[in-house]
Amino acid sequence: METRNIFENLSCIDHRYSLSEAAAFEGLSKYISEEASVRSNAKCEAALVKAHLKLRGQLTPAMEATLDKVAEEIDPEEVYKEEEKTKHNIRALVNVFKTKVPSEVAPLVHLGATSVDILDTGLSCRMRDVTQNVVLPELKELERHLCAIADREAETPQVGRTHGQHAVPITFGWSIAEFVSRLGKSILRIEELSNQLKGKLAGPVGSYNGPSMIVKDPEELELTYVHFLGLEPSEYSNQLVEPEYLLRLLLEMNVAFGIIANLADDLRNLQRSEIGEVFEYFASTQVGSSTMPQKRNPWNSEHVKSLWKAMCPRVMTFYMDQISEHQRDLTNSASQRFISDYVAGFTMAVARMKAVVSGLQADRESMARNLAGAGGKVKGGVLAEPAYILLGEAGVNDGHEVIRKITLEAETSGKTFFEVLKTHTDAYAKITAQLEKLGVENPSNFFEDPARYRGLAAVKSKRLAKKYAELMGVSNRSI
Repeated sequence: METRNIFENLSCIDHRYSLSEAAAFEGLSKYISEEASVRSNAKCEAALVKAHLKLRGQLTPAMEATLDKVAEEIDPEEVYKEEEKTKHNIRALVNVFKTKVPSEVAPLVHLGATSVDILDTGLSCRMRDVTQNVVLPELKELERHLCAIADREAETPQVGRTHGQHAVPITFGWSIAEFVSRLGKSILRIEELSNQLKGKLAGPVGSYNGPSMIVKDPEELELTYVHFLGLEPSEYSNQLVEPEYLLRLLLEMNVAFGIIANLADDLRNLQRSEIGEVFEYFASTQVGSSTMPQKRNPWNSEHVKSLWKAMCPRVMTFYMDQISEHQRDLTNSASQRFISDYVAGFTMAVARMKAVVSGLQADRESMARNLAGAGGKVKGGVLAEPAYILLGEAGVNDGHEVIRKITLEAETSGKTFFEVLKTHTDAYAKITAQLEKLGVENPSNFFEDPARYRGLAAVKSKRLAKKYAELMGVSNRSI
């Protein structure tokens, strides 16, 4: 086959990203390249011949090995050349396949099948295999890195943020635990859905017309066929396998993609000069800007979000492929071919995000400094919430208003929230008494250090890290 310079390829996946994400590209190519597509369809043809022979009691280990070898070694270029004559991709594959198998079984090739019995079944095989052998391993490795950060930084104080403003204190581990939980659930769902993809051997309208001319029990033939491929038959199929099996898998991938893009966006923002709480690994030879030598741009995180922007809208096409007039039209023939582009873009984004988090470091000094100065114009103002809650617990009806006025006083005077709070002796005494009831250590100085007010952030960070690390197949000792 003629080899094309990769820089002559049209898709950026096949040149730029095949180089920058070489390992992911190589893994994907085994399952969703055009060569993989032709060969998976050939494996379906081989499975069909094996099913015929098995029901006749004529399948031998030697013949099974021969059929598998033919399917594995089928030449896509030869099939494409045959298609120039037939103008039909599956008929071209059938014609080539028949010339490769022993003559006594050649009449069984494609016998009783329609094109989509091969195409949809082959697509299910490819999507199952690429998901389980490439996509999920990348996702699980990313999840394991997130679990490690959530555990390692569970106690690292950080200011919480809502609406882009400082909120109450949390820990950096808690920030990451959000994505541990969200992505972890999505990974488990992707794995579940990948095991639910179906195949079929039911003929042009799904009612087993053709197979009923071959065997007494067409469903037994179908079951035998798909079992050779590790699948189950679709409960109902017309010419097509019910599209929702594949649609749900792709939609869950897009859910995971959105979670990863959200993580990338948060990490990019935390690297802003005025925040500076985390930083990506930056090689000694790496350049951040073509004109500003000092720059260290968070380009990997930006790249992940950019890939999401390019791929996410393709979900509309997945939805539109649900609709096929009557038994089948060809309006999904071209659009389904771009599923491989989506899976590739998603997987490469996962691989890039994995590279980001594997080298991600928390700048604990910056986090401590930002937390100490948090609260807008009121230093320590992030502790206004516990003050008002404790007053409410002490029976003060307008505790929120009392604390609001204290924050205004602190803003006007330039003093810290704690300094002003102590001057309001009645409120401060009631607050301190409530802290004593809770068993808080050194309650009189609780408001001096915002890091002490973090609820269950550290506890739940570790809990979630442990849970999802174990679900991803990692012992607690590894995080």
